Amino acid sequence: MTTSEPRLVNTVADLNGARAKMTGRVAVVMTMGALHDGHESLMRAARERADHLIVTIFVNPLQFGPNEDLDRYPRTLESDLEICARAGVDLVFAPSAREMYPDGPPQVRLNPGPLGEELEGASRPGFFHGVLTVVLKLLQLTRPDLAFFGEKDYQQLTLVTQMARDLNVPVEVVGVPTVREPDGLALSSRNRYLSAGERASALALSAGLRTGAGTAAAGGSAAGALAAAHARIQDEPGVRLDYLVLLAPDLGPAPEHGPARMLVAARVGTTRLIDNIPIELS
Repeated sequence: MTTSEPRLVNTVADLNGARAKMTGRVAVVMTMGALHDGHESLMRAARERADHLIVTIFVNPLQFGPNEDLDRYPRTLESDLEICARAGVDLVFAPSAREMYPDGPPQVRLNPGPLGEELEGASRPGFFHGVLTVVLKLLQLTRPDLAFFGEKDYQQLTLVTQMARDLNVPVEVVGVPTVREPDGLALSSRNRYLSAGERASALALSAGLRTGAGTAAAGGSAAGALAAAHARIQDEPGVRLDYLVLLAPDLGPAPEHGPARMLVAARVGTTRLIDNIPIELS
């Protein structure tokens, strides 16, 4: 297992040169930086299954709307590299926007299909067009055997998996469970925007999901599980709910019985947070 400092490259040419020297199984973890324990869990999961690990750090302008926090998004490359070293990363690719899009915003972008216009796609128009475009571009550049994505961004994981299948991208997409704080808050780079009071309010999201899962496990219907989760979240005045849904694991219509997924998005103060949890409808 690699324990040395990862090599940092900023250009496609240097990436190509470093990638050409890698033998065996190669994994990639794609990030926008501001790394935390959730990202590190992805890297460690990838290291267990690969001979070489590439991490990409790129704040992708295509997935930010006109009123979103592109300029405000935290950029912490020095501490990010420390985390990568600790996790055994071989290569870090941290390009500029000009390096990724030398001719300006790309004219050709991936259409995520109907699911890409729902949930996060409905709240953030064009978001998944930008996500899938940069993911496919990074897959082409890094040429991995395995790509690891966190279940916290569950809709993204679902769409990337669908894209790889539909477009015959030769990569295995691997989902890694959400990492949480001891009190249940899902780790996110955006948590640093929360004040102490807002962070306390944000706990209502994970608490609501757990309430819904408990209701389902006790024999409650999909509607009952949703109602229980909704009531718990709405009890917290500091949370403005965007959506709360219960769907199949592939984000199709919820089944009457068996595995399902409950997803939530809400604003706490000015910060938009998402979370989700697997549920078993008994």
